[in-house]
Amino acid sequence: MTALAETLAQTVGVKAACAALNLPRSRVYRARQPASPPSRPTPVRALSASERAQVRQTLNSERFADRAPRQVYAALLDEGVYLCSWRTMYRLLAAHDEVRERRDQLRHPTYHKPELLASAPNQVWSWDITKLRGPLKWTYFYLYVLLDIYSRYAVGWLLAEQESAALAEVLVAESCRKQGIVADQLTLHADNGGPMRAKSLALLLSDLGVAASHSRPHTSDDNPFSEAQFKTLKYRSDYPDRFGSLADARAWARPFFAWYNHQHYHSGLNLLTPASVHYGQAPAIQQQRQTVLSAAYTAHPERFSQGLPLVAGPPAAVWINPPAMGNLP
Repeated sequence: MTALAETLAQTVGVKAACAALNLPRSRVYRARQPASPPSRPTPVRALSASERAQVRQTLNSERFADRAPRQVYAALLDEGVYLCSWRTMYRLLAAHDEVRERRDQLRHPTYHKPELLASAPNQVWSWDITKLRGPLKWTYFYLYVLLDIYSRYAVGWLLAEQESAALAEVLVAESCRKQGIVADQLTLHADNGGPMRAKSLALLLSDLGVAASHSRPHTSDDNPFSEAQFKTLKYRSDYPDRFGSLADARAWARPFFAWYNHQHYHSGLNLLTPASVHYGQAPAIQQQRQTVLSAAYTAHPERFSQGLPLVAGPPAAVWINPPAMGNLP
């Protein structure tokens, strides 16, 4: 069609030929252009390839990597050196995507989001350390707590006057012994505090056959169960503003953990206690509660608008950072 338009244009002109053939004139003009435009000659004033390389090497050197091209240009002139104009320096940097901080910068690594699943007790524990205020300003006692994320049972706790990897090792080893943990059974999750990252604790976990997991930096949501347990502790009505001594703190903590494990009806466990879930008593309690509700329903069904209430047991699975729905096992 374009060739026919060219032939007809020689007689009636391009405009009339394209109108008769219903063809855009741009097609004809484009066809007349050469397949590849002729290369432009190199300007006489252009830098050679070696000169461009020298300019880039100078700008990216240790001496000038932190300085703008104008500053480099002026410094070189004061030393009797002229490489090119500062505008040319900018053009050379832009051609190589270097109009930015040219010194190598530290890059934050991409941290893997921990995804931990517990479908029974003693599969995943989380642990953390919280500060309890002491008798004087800026004095604290440190409470270490190991928590089973499935049952919310505090499997171990310790109060001390300092944060210490050695104390954490004692607590972990003793708690694993009491719970009968065997190799490759347990994952221990923690944040990135000094005791949590200590090499001596990592060696202990390796000896015990316990897998270690850590939160991402500055991401408190990666350790939600320990954070929630500390909130329960500090929101107790009898939690004091300050503790007079380490002995006072321990005297308060002992009944608290007894209450928390054995009497606290945990909302995350459908109002079962952590101890009943941890030690397998939940099915019997669930059945007994169902019997009571069934009797109440039989006596007064009109009082239950949704029909016979069913008692729920503990969750079938508990996650730290559940994966997307399509990736769930």
